[in-house]
Amino acid sequence: MSRHASTTHAISLNPASGQVFAEYPFESVEQLEQSLERAAAGFKVWREQPVSGRAQVLVNLARVLREKTEAMAQMITAEMGKPIAQARAEIEKCAVTCEWYAQHGPAMLEPEKTSVENDKAYIAYRPLGPVLAVMPWNFPVWQVLRGAIPMILAGNGYVLKHAPNVMGCAFLLRDVWREAGLTEGVFEVINATNEGVSKAIADPRIAAVAVTGSVRAGSAIASQAGAALKKCVLELGGSDPFIVLADANLDEAVKAAMVGRYQNSGQICVAAKRIIVQESVLQAFTDKFVAAVTALKVGDPQLESTYIGPMARYDLRDELHGQVLATLSEGASLLLGGEAIAGDGNYYAPTILADVRPGMTSFKEELFGPVASLIAARDAEHAVELANDSEFGLAGSVWTADEALARDIASRLETGGVFINGYTASDARVPIGGVKKSGFGRELSHFGIREFCNAQTVWIDRR
Repeated sequence: MSRHASTTHAISLNPASGQVFAEYPFESVEQLEQSLERAAAGFKVWREQPVSGRAQVLVNLARVLREKTEAMAQMITAEMGKPIAQARAEIEKCAVTCEWYAQHGPAMLEPEKTSVENDKAYIAYRPLGPVLAVMPWNFPVWQVLRGAIPMILAGNGYVLKHAPNVMGCAFLLRDVWREAGLTEGVFEVINATNEGVSKAIADPRIAAVAVTGSVRAGSAIASQAGAALKKCVLELGGSDPFIVLADANLDEAVKAAMVGRYQNSGQICVAAKRIIVQESVLQAFTDKFVAAVTALKVGDPQLESTYIGPMARYDLRDELHGQVLATLSEGASLLLGGEAIAGDGNYYAPTILADVRPGMTSFKEELFGPVASLIAARDAEHAVELANDSEFGLAGSVWTADEALARDIASRLETGGVFINGYTASDARVPIGGVKKSGFGRELSHFGIREFCNAQTVWIDRR
C-alpha cells in the first residue's frame, strides 16, 4: 500500500484497496475563525431552546440516521475498513442512543433538590458553551455521537475535529444534524491541523475539550486545555483484562473473547486484549479459542459474511506487527497468524499469542488490532494481580459461575468498568471511561450529560 500523506489535505484512503478516493483541504485561519464564530452564535440561540425542543431534535436525528444508514455505513467501510454489517450496526446504536436520551435526558437536567430547609436551594445544570471534540477513526459515527448527543441535549455546542482519514463521515454527521433541525452552528466540523486545534483550544469561544484517542494525543491536548483553564474529558487507550476462572462456562467465554477481541478488526479501546485464564482450564480454553478464531472470515469489508476487514491505516499495521515480533522475541509462542496478509489491502491475519507474561510487549502495551494475548493465572487472586499490572484502566471482564466472587474481583479491579460473564461494551444507560492512563471523566448515562454542565447552586433568601 502506498504511504499517502499530506500537510495540506486530509486524505480518505480505502484500506481494502489502498486507493485514495477523497481529499479535504485543511482549514485556513480565516475558515477556522468563521467556524468558531458560527459555533458561538449557534450556542447563544440553542441554549435558550426548551429542553423538550432539544429532545425533539434527537428524535428527528434517530429517524434521519435510520434513513441514511446505508450511505453512512458505506462511508465508514470505505474510509476505515469496518465490515459493512458492523458499520450498519454502528448507525443503529447511535439511533437507539438518540431515542434513549430524548426520553430520559430531560429529567437528568431538571433542577436538583438539596437538603436545605424549605426547598430554598437547588442545583441547576447550565450548559458551558461550545465543546471542542477531538475524535478517533475506529467508530467514526458512534464515538462522535455518544458524546455529542448528551452535550447538545444539555444546551452545549459541539465542534468536531475528526481524524483526517474519516472526514467524509464527519461531513455526513454535520448533514444529518442539519436535516434533524439542529440550529446552525451547534454542530460544527473543523478540518484542522494540530496548529488549528491548538488555536481552537486557546480561543475563548471554546468552553471545554473532549478527547478520545491515544495516550500521547490525550496528554498533549489536555496540557493545552489545562493551560487555558478549560475542563477536559479524556477516553484514551486500554489493555483490557478478560479473566476466565476454572468454573466458567468455557464455550460462552470463548465466544465472548472472540467477539470482544476481533470485532472491528480488534481496533477498539475496550477490546479484550489480555485474556487471563486460570491454569487448570487454560489448555481447554486455548483449543476452543484457536478453533473459533480460525473460523472467522477475513476479507472484503463490503461482503456481509466478512468479520475481519483491513486495518484502518498502513502505519498502524506496521506498528502492530512490530509489537507482535517483539513479544515473540521476548519468549511468547505464536498459535495463529502473526503476519500481514499479502495483497493490495491493509490486512493483518487474526493472531493469537500464548505464554505471554508481565513485562512482555503485548502485556504492557496496547495492541490495537486483531491480536489476542493468552496469559496464565494460578488462581483468582493471581488473575486480579495480573489484570491490575497495567498502566491502563479502561474496562475488564470476569468469567465465573460464582457471582459473589466475581463481585469481589470487580471491587478490586482498577478499571472504569467491569463486565461479569459478558464482554465489554458501551451503552447509553451506563457510564464509560477509565482510570490511570486510560483517562478521566465519563461519557454516557447521567454522568455524560452533566460532564459539560455548570452545576449551579441557586439559594433563595439565605439570611
